[in-house]
Formats: sequence, structure tokens, C-alpha cells
Amino acid sequence: QVQLVESGGGLVQTGDSLRLSCAASGRTFSVYAMGWFRQAPGKEREFVATISWSGTSTFYGDSVKDRFTISRDNAKNTAYLQMNSLKPEDTAVYYCAADTLGYGLGRKDYEYDSWGQGTQVTVSS
Repeated sequence: QVQLVESGGGLVQTGDSLRLSCAASGRTFSVYAMGWFRQAPGKEREFVATISWSGTSTFYGDSVKDRFTISRDNAKNTAYLQMNSLKPEDTAVYYCAADTLGYGLGRKDYEYDSWGQGTQVTVSS
């Protein structure tokens, strides 16, 4: 089992940047893929980004491509989501997730077996 704790959310204005962090503990961090998802009120959870265990491969959802960057520091057991050019439609609770089952670069929430508690990101217009 992996324990995940997100941080870095907050209230920002359109066009601002924010970096989310996800600290992991409980299992060797460097052997599993990580992902970020988000859920806005009244909407289904949406895939945002994923990164391989080594950090060499990434994949992004269409709505955040070219604005968000996922990264990881295996020495610090932490994954990051750098969010630039934020828009009001990016407002959501952001969750990090760990794929210890080996799906690799999954884009569906069932491909991740551990989840953080979420951090709120609010972008005002």
C-alpha cells in the first residue's frame, strides 16, 4: 500500500501558475507510475497526466497538454504537476495516484490503486 499526500493547491487568477506536489510513502517510489486526475463539482473524474516510474515517459490529457507538466523526483519520493496558464475551467480537486499494479501510463482511474486525499485548485476569472 502506498500513502499519498498532495499539497500546493490554492486560489489563483486566470493566467497564473501553480505547482502541486504529491509525497509518497509506504513502498519503493521509483518502481511505479504516477498519475494526476481532477474532479470538478458535478463532473466525472478526469485524467490529467501520467509519468512512468523512471520519469522518461509522460502522457497528458488533451485539455492540459502544452500547459501542464508532470515530473517526479525519485530521490524525494515526490511527484509534481506544474500548471501554467491556468484557466477557470481548470478549477477542480486534484488527486495524485499510484499505479503499483503495473499498468504503466494509465489514463483510467481503475489503473491506479492508491490515491491521495486531493487538493483544491480554484482559478478565478
